Amino acid sequence: MKPTIGVLIKSLRLGQKKTLKQIAEKTELSISFLSQVERGKSSITLESLKKISEALEVSPSYFFSEKPATKSSRVRRGGNKSAAPSNFPFVYEDLSGDLKTRLLEPILVTLQPHEDNGTPFGHKGEEFVYVLEGVLTLLLGEEEHDLHPGDSIHMDSSTPHNWLNRTGEVVRFLCVNSVGEKEQ
Repeated sequence: MKPTIGVLIKSLRLGQKKTLKQIAEKTELSISFLSQVERGKSSITLESLKKISEALEVSPSYFFSEKPATKSSRVRRGGNKSAAPSNFPFVYEDLSGDLKTRLLEPILVTLQPHEDNGTPFGHKGEEFVYVLEGVLTLLLGEEEHDLHPGDSIHMDSSTPHNWLNRTGEVVRFLCVNSVGEKEQ
């Protein structure tokens, strides 16, 4: 049986010798909320998972990975798609090869219908989003954009943003984040 996201968060946090207080300070989430997530007593939003992932220095897709990542390039076949758990509002599928000097993080994101929780927040780097299926609502600063299949946006990730699915259909999109520092 695959461990829950809470179990994975706790295991990763303890492995990095970080306290709940340290994670709470980095994420601006309460210690009690983080504890409840780790114990499976509270569900987690996409926004909170992104914050926790950043604090633990992993991709959000780490919590959905079926296999341990390798340190090499990887060919991905279209038939190897993972199904989204019906009880979870979103799924991140890591499309990278996890190269040692990786600068980009390609992720296939699936948002279940009516997944519209969270508030915009920013993080380091750049982000490219390309919508594959459904209508993705993007909150970007003070603006709101509905992106349809074939639409894309390339943005500075430090601008507060969030993704929403306000429709009754699944939304799937490719998100590519920069993870390394640009060389001058």
